[in-house]
Amino acid sequence: MVRTRPAWAGRNYLLLTGATVIANLGSSGALIATAFAVLAAGGSATDVGLVAAARTIPLVLFLLIGGAVADRLPRHRVMVAANALSCVSQGLFALLVLAGEPRLWQMALLAALGGTGQAFFAPASEGMVLASVSGEQAGRAFAVFRMGMNGANIGGTALGGALVALVGPGWVLAIDSVAFALAGALRAFLDVSGVPVRAPGGGVLHDLRDGWREVASRPWLWAVVVQFSIVNAVVAAAEAVYGPLVAEQHLGGPGPWGLALAAFGAGTVGGALLMTRVRPHRLLLTGALCVFPLALPSAALAVPLPAGGLTAVMFGTGIAVEVFAVTWMTALHQEIPEEKFSRVSSYDWLGSLAVVPLATALAGPVQDLIGRTAALWGCSALIALLTAAVLCVPDVRRLTRRTKPEPAASGALSRAAGATESHTAQAE
Repeated sequence: MVRTRPAWAGRNYLLLTGATVIANLGSSGALIATAFAVLAAGGSATDVGLVAAARTIPLVLFLLIGGAVADRLPRHRVMVAANALSCVSQGLFALLVLAGEPRLWQMALLAALGGTGQAFFAPASEGMVLASVSGEQAGRAFAVFRMGMNGANIGGTALGGALVALVGPGWVLAIDSVAFALAGALRAFLDVSGVPVRAPGGGVLHDLRDGWREVASRPWLWAVVVQFSIVNAVVAAAEAVYGPLVAEQHLGGPGPWGLALAAFGAGTVGGALLMTRVRPHRLLLTGALCVFPLALPSAALAVPLPAGGLTAVMFGTGIAVEVFAVTWMTALHQEIPEEKFSRVSSYDWLGSLAVVPLATALAGPVQDLIGRTAALWGCSALIALLTAAVLCVPDVRRLTRRTKPEPAASGALSRAAGATESHTAQAE
């Protein structure tokens, strides 16, 4: 009998990957639609930022609770409930826009509901994806999963932008609502009969403390969570604030900047494809070395490089970031007890996102104080210095891939690295 798919691509894995592709196609376009909906209603750039912040703030506030809940309840039910909340919030957002004259507070409230859904979805999602494959094939499976996710992000962004121009933002938001409904329906069919039953815990606060102990006891984990809390913040400031300004003044406007961002996305797909073939032995040493290229886009903007050079830098950076992301998640799968995975993941997400709103808010004042070029070089220097510091942690250099992983709960735990990327957001 001819096998049509790899042995590790089981039913749950295919359902999760398919749901992720569908949801990300809708969500990537909805990000563009939301901004244009605010502008079409007479809002300013500041109003666009307020609606974006309204989504980010509850995401940060509820992440830890979401991780604890995902370790106490069946993760697939948490995911389906979060998808249902996102479906409703985006559907109401679409109705408001299509009906005409939506108010700023209404759009901010609905964006906040979507952020709340993501806060519960993200930790549960990572636990389910990694539980759907064997430890030995986790790296390859996660690389393929991320290749589908990143490809959907690129395609959704391109399609969403075109549809906003053709039919308006309201219909793109409606499509996103339908996408969440379809993704939730697929996840409802996940087979969880083989998932170990978790013993009742001592309450949410107990679970949060237990998750913190898991993080604090592993130098590889908390060191890189701290690292990426700063790295993600300065990358966000460079891409969201400084990049468009440099493009407007030196590169010819939004077109070249959009091409550079698309090149980054293409690079992440290429990096995921590479990781389906490559299985580095020293997982986190490889991943940490691949963080250094994140300093290059800020440096390229500081020079500034011509549009072609910036596009090449962004493509290479996308490849490197994806190598880090796959090695990091493979290490987590290998080292963290399954029953505690979601609460540990929530601390990782919190570290990755918590400082981003502050960094983007301060980017303008910092530019006024020291100049844009100095600010961009500062971004590059921070990324390089923090990454060099993480490489000084012995456990980051020593963690190796186990071909036959020992049970994480046995106590034979190594030390590893990380907190996963800012902009490469986990699939909804």
